[in-house]
Amino acid sequence: MKLIIGLGNPGIEYQFTPHNAGFLAVDRIAESCNATVANRRGRALTGKATLAGHEVLLAKPETYMNLSGLSAAALVRELEIPIPSQDLIVIYDELDLPLGTIRIRERGSANGHNGATSVSGALGTEEWLRIRIGVGKPPLEDGREVKAGGTDYLLSPMRKQELAVLDEVLDRVRSAVEAILARGVSAAMNEFNRTVEGS
Repeated sequence: MKLIIGLGNPGIEYQFTPHNAGFLAVDRIAESCNATVANRRGRALTGKATLAGHEVLLAKPETYMNLSGLSAAALVRELEIPIPSQDLIVIYDELDLPLGTIRIRERGSANGHNGATSVSGALGTEEWLRIRIGVGKPPLEDGREVKAGGTDYLLSPMRKQELAVLDEVLDRVRSAVEAILARGVSAAMNEFNRTVEGS
């Protein structure tokens, strides 16, 4: 069974914040599979689904972002996943990527993301597949970058306009997960890591 974990914070007040992009992606995948993510196991809300011919367990840790690794490690153990790099996909927000973009990576540093740091620490490796959802501000028309204000920004509700962009991105994340499961990570990276026109 493949394990797909979206990172975020539990609680209605965090639901539509940039930091919960991973939760929203898991919800979108569940919705497309007619699955419900409501069972409690491994310190997460989980739901089973079939995606691209694979049985998957969708999970949203209930530990809060900074302790996401506790849930990830518990689920990896419970599902007896011997090599996380093959059977685990973690989806989370990335401030360094502009809103409207996604990036698939097979491994790497957490880049200051506390949830990703927690997952790497708990698993004892940075070798796990991740899909990062851009939540950063797009550059200004003159090309200058706008630095979004860290924690305050990540935990503040997104505006309607931003949610409309994210809505389209969540469909792309679902397609990226399907591509990884159906055709492998290299093919998925070739398709989804290209820069989208206008972003």
